[in-house]
Amino acid sequence: MLNNTNSNVAFFLFFALFVGHGIVELQALHHVYIQAVKSYSSAKQPYRTGYHFQPPKNWINDPNGVMVYKGVFHLFYQYNPKGAEWGNIVWAHSTSKDLVNWTPHEPDIYPSQPSDIKGCWSGSATILHGGKPVILYTGIEPHQREVQNLAIPKNLSDPYLREWVKSDNNPLMQPTAQNHINATRDYSSSTKSKDFVNWFQSKTPLHSANNTGIWECPDFYPVPIKGESGVDTSLHGPSVKHVLKVSLDDTKLDLYTIGSYNNVKDIYRPDDGSVEGDLGLRYDNGKYYASKNFFDSVEKRRILMDWNNESSKQVDDIKKGWSGIHAIPRKVCLAENGKQLVQWPIAEIQKLRANHVSLANKLLEGGSVIEVSGVTAAQADVEVSFETKDFDKAERPSRSSLNENTDKATYGAFLDVDIQQQKLSLRSLIDHSIVESFGGGGKVCITSRVYPTLAINKAAHLYAFNNGTQSIRLKI
Repeated sequence: MLNNTNSNVAFFLFFALFVGHGIVELQALHHVYIQAVKSYSSAKQPYRTGYHFQPPKNWINDPNGVMVYKGVFHLFYQYNPKGAEWGNIVWAHSTSKDLVNWTPHEPDIYPSQPSDIKGCWSGSATILHGGKPVILYTGIEPHQREVQNLAIPKNLSDPYLREWVKSDNNPLMQPTAQNHINATRDYSSSTKSKDFVNWFQSKTPLHSANNTGIWECPDFYPVPIKGESGVDTSLHGPSVKHVLKVSLDDTKLDLYTIGSYNNVKDIYRPDDGSVEGDLGLRYDNGKYYASKNFFDSVEKRRILMDWNNESSKQVDDIKKGWSGIHAIPRKVCLAENGKQLVQWPIAEIQKLRANHVSLANKLLEGGSVIEVSGVTAAQADVEVSFETKDFDKAERPSRSSLNENTDKATYGAFLDVDIQQQKLSLRSLIDHSIVESFGGGGKVCITSRVYPTLAINKAAHLYAFNNGTQSIRLKI
């Protein structure tokens, strides 16, 4: 629902444009992605994506070591080489020159020693001083204890980092009575080291909240107070704010706070207004979890990547032979008000656009529906901008899959904006079984998995509809 009460606007995820009550002026551009580009979708696999990251088969979840090394982007991720359900987890590895087209390599980290024989779970990667990449990952011991292990590249001259060697010092960190014996994974912000081998626990955590379960996949990074560029993770001082993000295992939400970090005293304090319920703000108000970010030193930007689980049942995942994808990488920066982050799809995906289509200047009367000709909505990049002077509300009528095994949850979020003075915008990336929407220039993000039974491939179309009582004018 859109409602201008208290200048708050809530965005809901939808394929068509709007249901309106009042006079609304719309401006829309639609870009259709090249169907053949990196697309595995067919009549037998209608839900495989074409421009999102996913391996040819089997289960994937968290992105882990994400970085750029010698001009090559690296994505390590949790992968089951034996099936489309969670289990047998290894660190798979793919590389890219543009964050869109990926080349798979053999899994780099897999169970092979006592400290990880039951699984190689999530962790992080970084590049040390001197340009040496390293990986810290969670290993599962024979008695199911979670410990922390180190891996380093075998050949630093290889830009694709195709071989990794586990440290003889593994495990580097083990459970204690202080850090909880059953949940000691994904270290990145509660321990310190001078040599990346010998670690000690910080005196106090950077942030905490009671009764919130396991915090996994933490991130801690700086963002400039001014501008949209990214900065190196080691930067601190008055020119930056710091972001602390955690993934809550109990609720499957990615939450973050914005605050100030004193690197001398090792103290982080969230700003007033950046904390909701002691935990933080949501990266995404839909299905978006286990995210990891990295600094792209080439383009000087901060990039965010995540895991999007299926909304279908496991029996359907096994039948189709795969489960899980990753959202489009997002550029992240601080909003002008300093109270939240702004996220936007990386510019590289624009090179996939083809067959530009725009809506002509047209009056859409109440109760009417028009098709946006020339758009196959199975893959599309839809940009809509609109403004209103007299606007009560807009609602999304029920639209869902006929598949009874699909989670049909509705996602929404509020955007703080004065609709009397500002235009509203919405960009949606559609790719077969995923829709990513960015409202208000990226201040609100909503991701959803979708499984149409009729609107598949060329049978999918884009419509503008007006279920209200008054007319809407569509403008180029």
